[in-house]
Amino acid sequence: MIERQRRLREIDTRAVLSRQGNNLSHSVIQGLDLSQLDFSEVECDNTVFLGCTFPEGFNAYELIEKGALIFPKLPHLPYKPYRGLLYSRQELMQGWSPDEDNSKDLEIYNHFEKYGREGVSVMESLAMRLHDHAIDDALNDLLEGRTERDGKKKVIGIMGGHSTPRTDPYYAKVALMARRLTKEGYYIATGGGPGMMEAGNLGAYFAHYEEQDLLDAIDRLKQAPTYKDEGYSRLAVAVVNDYPHGTSSLAIPTWFYGHEPSNLFSLQIAKYFSNSLREDGLLAVSLYGVIFSPGSAGTTQEVFMDATQNHYRTFDFVSPMVFLGKKHFSDDTLIFDCLKRQATGKKYEDYMLLTDEVDEVCAFIKEHPPVL
Repeated sequence: MIERQRRLREIDTRAVLSRQGNNLSHSVIQGLDLSQLDFSEVECDNTVFLGCTFPEGFNAYELIEKGALIFPKLPHLPYKPYRGLLYSRQELMQGWSPDEDNSKDLEIYNHFEKYGREGVSVMESLAMRLHDHAIDDALNDLLEGRTERDGKKKVIGIMGGHSTPRTDPYYAKVALMARRLTKEGYYIATGGGPGMMEAGNLGAYFAHYEEQDLLDAIDRLKQAPTYKDEGYSRLAVAVVNDYPHGTSSLAIPTWFYGHEPSNLFSLQIAKYFSNSLREDGLLAVSLYGVIFSPGSAGTTQEVFMDATQNHYRTFDFVSPMVFLGKKHFSDDTLIFDCLKRQATGKKYEDYMLLTDEVDEVCAFIKEHPPVL
């Protein structure tokens, strides 16, 4: 059964569905409106329907007798458990205005707070896990090049403090670095929140604009330094509107930590309910390296999670670990020195860099591709 499932075609858009004609056998059909199909003519051997809409008066047993498996739609949810694509900022920001936040992002978070934490029901737990599984699947489609039709992504993760203000010198350094790496063919991934994560997505967004455009945007954003300041999202929306043709990057945020807004400069957003899936997954996809900028406990945790993956070659490869911030990672915390000692004699010992210079970061990443 597992071997058969691996060969199933994925159908999660109307365009792909239309190309199949009446032969839907050996397919997984995810979250689509099928109300206009005449199922008397459709072949459905070994077909899986995930949360699809069927014609009025439809008899599901007819499909089951043909060899189909049907996962029903789950009612009364503000999110789609069987979604076929990642989120966009437009979807998550739907309902938001400068005067009031009635966004879809906040609606889902409020639902999660009410039903998804203490005493979560079996059905709610199942719905959240189906949702996160769908995000996993859509993320894989993106990184393998199927979503944007641009080939397999060379992903670099950027980590750092969520509370770092837009006025911090390292915010601009991270943005400039992300812009340059994106221009050189890498694909930036962050945790999707504010602070250093926003800087990473912002820099990638401006890859095809001039460097001065990016610096001008940062100056504008500084008027609301943190996500708790009035005008924080309004300024980001204004920048996006003035520079509408941004380059793609990835954000991987979570509702687990609260309604900390997803930053608006990532074109692809893989938002999870499960924080553990999100954290491990973000590091796992960053095959071409992880760049750590100053942060606190969360960033420190991510450093040692990444080091563990390199130490044991959890995903078969060793990838660069770059620390942007000599004072923070050496003098203040001793994190780099600790890891250097831990890495002695291991392959990733040569894949670690401590610096304050954007040029050194970019050169090191290019000179240290992932190795077996």
